[in-house]
Amino acid sequence: QVQLVESGGGLVQPGGSLRLSCAASESIFGIGAMGWYRQAPGKQRELVAIITRGGNTNYADSVKGRFTISRDNAKNTVYLQMNSLNPADTAVYYCYAGRSGTPYWGKGTLVTVSS
Repeated sequence: QVQLVESGGGLVQPGGSLRLSCAASESIFGIGAMGWYRQAPGKQRELVAIITRGGNTNYADSVKGRFTISRDNAKNTVYLQMNSLNPADTAVYYCYAGRSGTPYWGKGTLVTVSS
């Protein structure tokens, strides 16, 4: 079972940046897609960004041009660089990994964008 631990969340002012990290308990080289979802208060969990084993990426329209997902297989870590943050980005961000049809989730890290 893959364990995922997120870090890097916190409070940031509008227009600011944060970088989230997701450390996996084992090599991610053999894991297929990894990504980030988020859930704002009172809303459903939604896809933010995803990256395949081969490095192909996909983003939610709301974050295109502002967020960048990347993975470092040597460090078993996936990153989410978030720039130009706005209050609508406030949410708990969850790391996701998919392997052989089984989804794995981290416990989440809170991102709050507020002045």
